[in-house]
Amino acid sequence: MPLSLQQISDRIEIEDLIWHYSDIIDRKAFDELRSVFTEDAFIDYSVFGGSKGNLEDTITFLHGAMGAFPYTQHLNANMQVTLDGDTAKGHIMCLNPQEMATGEGSNHTWMLGLWYNDVYVRTADGWRIKERVEQRSWKFNTPEFMSFLDE
Repeated sequence: MPLSLQQISDRIEIEDLIWHYSDIIDRKAFDELRSVFTEDAFIDYSVFGGSKGNLEDTITFLHGAMGAFPYTQHLNANMQVTLDGDTAKGHIMCLNPQEMATGEGSNHTWMLGLWYNDVYVRTADGWRIKERVEQRSWKFNTPEFMSFLDE
C-alpha cells in the first residue's frame, strides 16, 4: 500500500531525528539530547556496559564516559520504521568506530556493531525518542581491558 504524504513526512522527520542523535553523540554535545528524547525517556546502553535509565542520568553518564573516546562515528543504516499514528517503532543499524588514547602516545581504533530498538512519539515539538534500547550485534578489535564485551 502506498504511503500517504503524512507518512512520508513522518518517516523523513524520524530519520532526521536518528541522524541528529548520532551527530550530537559524535560532537559530544550531550545536553542537546533534550531536543531528541522525551523528558520521560528510557535509555538502555547496558548491553555494552553503559547506563540504563532516564534522560538526565544518561546525559550525566555520557559526560563522564565519552571523554575517553576523542573520536567516534555513529553511522546509521537499514532504518526500519513502523508508523502507527502518533507513535512509531524503529530497528536501526549502527556501525560505531571509536578511537581512544592508549596512554603510550598512540591511539587504538575499534568498532561496535549494534541495533537501536526505538519507540518514537509525536510531540508538540515534533517527533522524539521515548525509548532507546541498544542490541548487541558484533565487536571488532576492542581493547583487552574491555573484556566485559566478550560476554
